[in-house]
Amino acid sequence: MRHGVVVALVSASLLLLGAAPDPTEDSPLPERMADTGGGTQLITAEAPGPDATSGTVTWWDRRDGHWSKAGSAPARFGANGLVEGASRTQGTNTTPTGLYDLPYAFGIQPPPTGTTAAYRRVHQDSWWCEDSVSRSYNRWTQPLPADCRASESEHLITYDPQYAYAFVIGFNYDEPVPGRGAGIFLHVNGRGATAGCVSVPEDAMRRILAWAEPGRRPHIAIGTAKGATAITRY
Repeated sequence: MRHGVVVALVSASLLLLGAAPDPTEDSPLPERMADTGGGTQLITAEAPGPDATSGTVTWWDRRDGHWSKAGSAPARFGANGLVEGASRTQGTNTTPTGLYDLPYAFGIQPPPTGTTAAYRRVHQDSWWCEDSVSRSYNRWTQPLPADCRASESEHLITYDPQYAYAFVIGFNYDEPVPGRGAGIFLHVNGRGATAGCVSVPEDAMRRILAWAEPGRRPHIAIGTAKGATAITRY
């Protein structure tokens, strides 16, 4: 994570301090944001309000100084809605708002054709450690280390179809704060709302992985469309 970055997702009727010069209500969403991560690719995950469990994921390209939509899909969020990333607590089934990088992708299935992002295949001994007292907290581990309790972690191969394809969202990742949250991904839909991740249909996840180019520094911005949600990254 970078420090001190401010991001906002706003309704079409609200302009944001620090946004692109004179954006109109018809401007693409990234052009109405204070920060998009500095790259030329961006994913927005937008919910109607903080209590919503569904919304829209859109992926964007910046070319010739303008943002254009590359694709979109219906999205699902945490069962208890969205909450500011800096104040999130693990186990609350909330999706953290904010602007995050996408460290790498992973999946039970082989990477979709065209994938250039770093991609890890899930195996029988692949885990995501979510034990806040472990030195491996909020990290992929293979196998599960002795100091990380299985009961507090995710055995990745058992999450099918959710982890058929996934992107790691860089929430609480670079310098993990114990208890803030672990295992926040962009992944394939399960049966309903998530435990804090963002999910989309499998076809959309495949298209996102084939679209994302590491050299263009893709980020994901998660937020609400009602009013403005301004988040300082810690």
